[in-house]
Amino acid sequence: MAASCPLPVTPDLSTLRAKLQGLLRFLREALSISSAHTVDFYTESVWEQLVDVPPETVLAVLGRSAAQMEARPSEARPLAEAEGESGITDFSKIFCETSQKLVSVEAFALAAKYYSIQNLGICTPFEQLLVALQGNQKQRTGENVKPDEFMNLKKSHEVEAMSELISSVADHCGIKQVIDLGSGKGYLSSFLSLKYGLKVYGIDSSSTNTHGAEERNRKLKKHWKVYHTRSKLDVNGLALKMAKERKVQDGIDYKADTEGVCNSGPANQEEMSTSDFLPDFSGSVISNIRKQMENLQVYSHREENLCFDNAFSLIDLLPINAIEPTSSSQIPKRKMSEAKRERRKTTSKSKESNIYLPLTSFITADSELNDIIKDLEDCLMVGLHTCGDLAPNTLRIFTSKSEIKGVCSVGCCYHLLSEEFENPHKECTQQKWGFPMCHYLKEERWCCGRNARMSACLALERVAVGQGLPTESLFYRAVLQDIIKDCYGITKCDGHVGKIYSKSSSFLDYVRKSLKKLGLDESKLPEEIIMDYYEKYKPRMNELEAFNMLKVVLAPCIETLILLDRLCYLKEQEDIAWSALVKLFDPVKSPRCYAVIALKKQQ
Repeated sequence: MAASCPLPVTPDLSTLRAKLQGLLRFLREALSISSAHTVDFYTESVWEQLVDVPPETVLAVLGRSAAQMEARPSEARPLAEAEGESGITDFSKIFCETSQKLVSVEAFALAAKYYSIQNLGICTPFEQLLVALQGNQKQRTGENVKPDEFMNLKKSHEVEAMSELISSVADHCGIKQVIDLGSGKGYLSSFLSLKYGLKVYGIDSSSTNTHGAEERNRKLKKHWKVYHTRSKLDVNGLALKMAKERKVQDGIDYKADTEGVCNSGPANQEEMSTSDFLPDFSGSVISNIRKQMENLQVYSHREENLCFDNAFSLIDLLPINAIEPTSSSQIPKRKMSEAKRERRKTTSKSKESNIYLPLTSFITADSELNDIIKDLEDCLMVGLHTCGDLAPNTLRIFTSKSEIKGVCSVGCCYHLLSEEFENPHKECTQQKWGFPMCHYLKEERWCCGRNARMSACLALERVAVGQGLPTESLFYRAVLQDIIKDCYGITKCDGHVGKIYSKSSSFLDYVRKSLKKLGLDESKLPEEIIMDYYEKYKPRMNELEAFNMLKVVLAPCIETLILLDRLCYLKEQEDIAWSALVKLFDPVKSPRCYAVIALKKQQ
């Protein structure tokens, strides 16, 4: 177990519940915006029902930079003064008390910003956590190892950050085994095994992913070996080059020294040692070689066993008498071979514990890990972008299994979460739901709804100012819905048209292809009628664009609610020693960037 500092102090359960209560007060007013479906935007007159501001105003306000918005104290001051323990309490400046329509875009945007994760003060800084976990130990990762040589930029960013955290937690807990749930293509599992020497079980419900991960891991090992061979060759070449340059200079010195020896008497010759004739390998050259080796090979002992079992020895580069004899250099050649064989045997045994094994299994909160992993021991459970209910189930398994000492979970696909109170009148045998998890939200019987959870998946950081979402495709679909309602008498169309927009040359082409896919007779609609609908709604396209910008602004608040629910759940468990929410990734590179982390009490 690594010597470490005390882990960072995190908000307690009462503090988190207070934040949660404030967030719910805001969402009770604003959730209708996230819950509205853009497909029904025109058929349900969504803009008229929810917004009492011209779309041009919405686009202008949300198109300003954050600095410009904050420069308007008359709008920001009422909200800024309310940013205390109780949060924002007066929403009359945001929503009309009688109609509940949005009346102030500026106040809405500021409130949404206030209730986002980064502004609530509930996150633990990633670097602060790493320092606490690693203590004074030198980080065992090598700066020369670039995961983007093995995977795309986004995935390499995620894998590098998360694997560093997991390895640090593993060292902190003295753990060698990791279970990667929803391992997918096995990038994280392979990296943890190859770079950090951990024994990783990657579990995925798809056998296609599992078999693909096995093949990918085989190729990755080969690539990894070539990569490190190149690093070793770089060191070899540098060392030999330095030795050669030194040899030229020492040849000159040697000639001068030899002349001095020939001119001296026999007694003086006897006093001279062999080292007087040899290049100064024990000085600056060895020092420089060692420095270069440290720069290129900063790895732990177990990584050396994994990747550098054939790494050259400095002794191999030097004349036999250049350094003082050691016990190994005095071993006869036959015994040395035995020693090497024993070392390789030990290395081979250590490799057996540094493996990645992909497994296929559908994981639920009630899954018995001992039936899946026969040699289950004290371990960490991790998940990188685990879909839907797998993220909350990861936390439930962690709290219920004594062998699992820590968890690090980054969820995604919030729209796939099951909600306990979404369909209260529908009979269901499901006992454990994806949302909510904590007692407070269960007592409140809180429900987001699928549309709101879908909006939580919107990547605010990736939407350029003034661009919003791909409005034209959404506009086409919303107008199509009105055509279906008026011309076919279908008020609710549950069919999906998929990616027809990208395959269509025009609105007319889009409508005809979509109707055909939905099983509707498109021949009954002449071109003139279809284009009349297009011309009717085209001037109102900016309403849809403005509304989607409102949804994008509100998206981080829905994600905050889901993540706060998970963190509160962990805080409610008695055997949890430490838990936190950590911003693990750069949100521009990876929008789903928050990890829920927890460690159990030591027994």
